[in-house]
Amino acid sequence: MKKLFSKSAKKHTFRPKQTAFFQPSAGRGASRREWTPIMDQKLALITFIFICFGLVFTYSSSAFDSSTYFTRQIVFDTIGVAAALFLSQFYVKIQRSFSPIWLMYITWGFLIAVLFTKPIANVHRWIDLGPFNLQPSEIAKVTLVLYVAHYLGQVQGKLNKNWKMLAKPLVVSGITFVLIGLAPDLGTPLLMAAVLVAMLFVAGANLKHLFFLGLAAVPVLLYQLLFYGYRLKRLLSFLDPEATASTTGYQLHLSFLAVGSGGWFGKGLGNSELKLEYLPEAHTDFIFSIMCEEVGLIGVLCVVALFCWLLIRGVSLARAARNSFHSLTIFGLTLTICLQAFFNMGMAIGLLPPKGIALPFFSYGGSSVIMTLVMMGIIINMAGTEAQAQAPRHEDFTDFRNRNR
Repeated sequence: MKKLFSKSAKKHTFRPKQTAFFQPSAGRGASRREWTPIMDQKLALITFIFICFGLVFTYSSSAFDSSTYFTRQIVFDTIGVAAALFLSQFYVKIQRSFSPIWLMYITWGFLIAVLFTKPIANVHRWIDLGPFNLQPSEIAKVTLVLYVAHYLGQVQGKLNKNWKMLAKPLVVSGITFVLIGLAPDLGTPLLMAAVLVAMLFVAGANLKHLFFLGLAAVPVLLYQLLFYGYRLKRLLSFLDPEATASTTGYQLHLSFLAVGSGGWFGKGLGNSELKLEYLPEAHTDFIFSIMCEEVGLIGVLCVVALFCWLLIRGVSLARAARNSFHSLTIFGLTLTICLQAFFNMGMAIGLLPPKGIALPFFSYGGSSVIMTLVMMGIIINMAGTEAQAQAPRHEDFTDFRNRNR
């Protein structure tokens, strides 16, 4: 990450091809301003490909309820695309009328409310809204990035000199992590903490402060492992899944079988055998394993390449942004999507311990799909807003050498 933000902006001048919000209209009434849609073509293409692939694999990975899951996923995608299209045009205008801290207050309200709901699979993570289950932790992924980016944009260049500047975002993040952890849920806070540290680093936080922050988090992680014994068992099964294949390592063992049996080119779409009530959560947390089985190594490498393309595109747009808030928001949201994807993939192939983290765009689920598309809509809007800006920026905020001036 340091290398991506360390080169001079002059050598990497990036000008998206989007049009501005307003353009002079031709002919009569040329003085009037005409609204022109904002759309980054590459981000739109990446999103469209992901949606199409996600629907295909949602249908393919569902064993006996393919039509039901597929139909519901289409509904979730439709809602998400509608939200993304709206936010891609108007988010910046809307955001100017309120402070992101109010988004955190609303998010905390949902996170507290979900703790009093009826547990599903022994956890309190969803609010039953009838035809739809709302997962507040998915909302928190977006709102926390928006709040932290807004705050860091205000204290630009001061983080390295005054460690007390870290207190406010750390307190807000800590409250969010605790509320999510009470569900209980450890995977989501770990993902969000990784994104938070990356944003602090890019914004200019002292590496020594971040190191001590990491040390302070170690006792919390140890407590989570020891207090919740099943997490420790899951970690031990991750270290030796073959020895625990009949107990805590069951999912990971079958995931290995699915990944290995796919070979180079897979068994073909719909021909997975492990999805037939052998591998639990085949259409959600372990959909990547089914993808490996059906399309093989070559197919999943194309999916990995798409996420890498999204990451590179997002970082490029973040570096080009003249506004610090926009830069950090684009970076944070892009990293959230891609890091979650890499976490899920790493879990499926045994590089990381199994956790309930969905694969963005692919895993079945309403909150995850909708909020992922919401993030894409915000990224597109901020990138388009930057494209219309004409005034040169006084300093490159994302240039690593200029972070602490």
